[in-house]
Formats: sequence, structure tokens, C-alpha cells
Amino acid sequence: MSTPTNAISALLAERIAAGDFPSAVYLIAERGREVFADALGNAVVDPRRIEATVDTIYDLASLTKPLLTGLLFARRIEDDEVRLDSLVSHYLPEFDRTDKKTITIRELLTHSSGLPAWRPLYILAEGKREQTLSAIANLGLDYEPGTRVVYSDLGFIVLGLLLERLAGKSLAQLAEREIFEPLSLHHTFFNPEAAMQTGIAACEIGNAYEREMCGNTNGSGYKNWRQELIWGQVHDGNAYFLGGAAGHAGLFSTAAETLAIANQFTGSQTKLLKPATCELFRINLTVGLEEARSFAWQLAETKDSAAGPELPRNSFGHSGFTGTSCWNDPKRERVFILLTNRTHARSLPFANINSVRRRFHSLAVSALDKRYGDSG
Repeated sequence: MSTPTNAISALLAERIAAGDFPSAVYLIAERGREVFADALGNAVVDPRRIEATVDTIYDLASLTKPLLTGLLFARRIEDDEVRLDSLVSHYLPEFDRTDKKTITIRELLTHSSGLPAWRPLYILAEGKREQTLSAIANLGLDYEPGTRVVYSDLGFIVLGLLLERLAGKSLAQLAEREIFEPLSLHHTFFNPEAAMQTGIAACEIGNAYEREMCGNTNGSGYKNWRQELIWGQVHDGNAYFLGGAAGHAGLFSTAAETLAIANQFTGSQTKLLKPATCELFRINLTVGLEEARSFAWQLAETKDSAAGPELPRNSFGHSGFTGTSCWNDPKRERVFILLTNRTHARSLPFANINSVRRRFHSLAVSALDKRYGDSG
């Protein structure tokens, strides 16, 4: 049975009181097992208050990128179905054009493809999912592939669609067959059933943040913005447009089941990969560029990363826009999960919680070291 740590719970309670987020659930594990966990605040504030529990389900947002899309691609690398330096245009003819035909799977996985960070595909594709790839392919590149690292939702949307093209199945079907069922996950999914809503942390009212990004704060232009409380639906507008399941966002889960997936990236814990494959997640594939990126993850050696100073440089992690994060220390086999819903019950701008994440990791490392008498 895992227990809270006073220092971490106090930190998060303080930030809840300050209005950074209405709820937080954390889980800290070592060698595949939970050690510390707690739940604080209210997962839902309005229309009624529902307290967070350690079993609250959160919209993981961009944690979908490594936990699902990255994991599925690692399996295909193992099976030699694709290779890291395979050309995307080989599988997606939409990318067989002068500026994009040399983009590789490696560059998509490491955010070095040249694709823009974000665009409203629900507008560019004219509301038609089948036009998504063409809409992305029609965009100009922001830089020459392989020369920079610029975080890109669009790159992982392409990876999700590539997985679907390869398998002839939906991303949700692939996830169910290759991840959820083998790991016996019962509270991890795309598109939660309506009956589960009260067990899910709520998000933003409508699409105010994305409307600002599109310059549509006055309500003109695009007419299909969600107006209601986003609660039990994916928060990300592009993922919602794509049917709730996309390569960049859409995954919902609890802290415990997030840990079950995160353990698959550690050689001694994985059930879904060969242990040797797990080396890919701790190797810098973007040496000399803006960020240190491994296979679908950011590395702690990245300047000012959310890992903080206490995690080893080859630790790998990711965050999600809704206020989620997951970091792995592969040497000590430690996993640090922090789930919040910073997009709920707060006016714009949303709080930047990277400093909270860094402090969380430092306190978590201290608690583990103290528990086990191990400072190294």
C-alpha cells in the first residue's frame, strides 16, 4: 500500500490554494511498484464539487505521444515493420512532395521534422477527417528537417495516421489490442463512456484557449467551437475533431494505469518490448539541437526541462497540456507521475506549472532516498 509524503502533498495543496489547478494526483514508484501516492483537491469544481481520489481518471493530453504512439512505434521497430530512418513518404504518398519527401520517422518522433507546432486542422481540413493528412502536407515547413527541434503536435498526428495506414485499423483498436488488453488496463481508453463522467477530472469550459490561438475570440470565423464544459471528452480540439483518438492526444487514464504503461519503457519491467529496445528511450537522438530528445520522449539533459536537477540526465519524460506529466529514471527504475487538471475552473491564462513539476521531482527523489537510505 502506497502512502502520501507530507512535503509533496503540502506543495500541491499550496498550489491548489493558489489557483494553479483544482486537483492533483501523484504517484511515485520504484522498481515497478508504487511507493508514494496521494490525491488532493476537487477533480470537478463546477457544476458540482467532486473530490479527487487516487483512482480519478485524467485527460493525459500529450502523454499520449510517448505512452501510446511511441510505444506502438517501438513495437514496429522491433518487428522490423518500419525503421527509424524510414521515409514517411514511403508509407504516406501525401508526403511525397519536394519539401517533405525526405522526412523520416525518427524526425517525427523527435520533433525535428520541420512541421509547424500546431494548426487548427478542424478548420484546415474543412471538418473532414479524411482530409487531415493532405491538410498537413499542404503546410509549409518551418525549417529544414533534422536541423532543429520544435515541439510539434502535427508530427505526432501524422504518426498516428501512419499507424492506422500500416495496420488498416483505427488507433483505438491498435491501442486496445496491443496495450490495454495485454496490460489488463480497465480505466485507460480513448473516448470514455458517458456513465464514467463523474470519475473523470473536468477540463475547460469550451475552447477559449484554442479560440485565442486562432484569433477567434470575437466568435467570428469558425462556428463549431464547443461551448459546454469539457468533461469526459478530450480537451484538445484536433484530437476531438479526429474522433477522440489521435497520435498526439486523447488518452485517458488513472495514475496507477499510467504507471503500468510507463513501466513498459524500462528494460527490467517491460512486458510489451524487448529489454534492449528500451535503450532507445534514454539515448539522445538530437545531439547539438535545441532539446535533447530520445524516441518519443524528452531527456532530462534538456536545458530547463521539467525533470529538475535531481533526476539523472538520461531520465526521460513528457508533459501534457491539461497539467499532466510522467518522468522515468531508468537507472534507478523510478517513475514520477503527476496528474492535474489545470485547465478547469480557471480563467486564461492557464498556470505554467513546470516549476511545480521540478519541485515535485526533487521532493520525490528525496523521499525515496530517505526511505531506502540511498542518496546515490
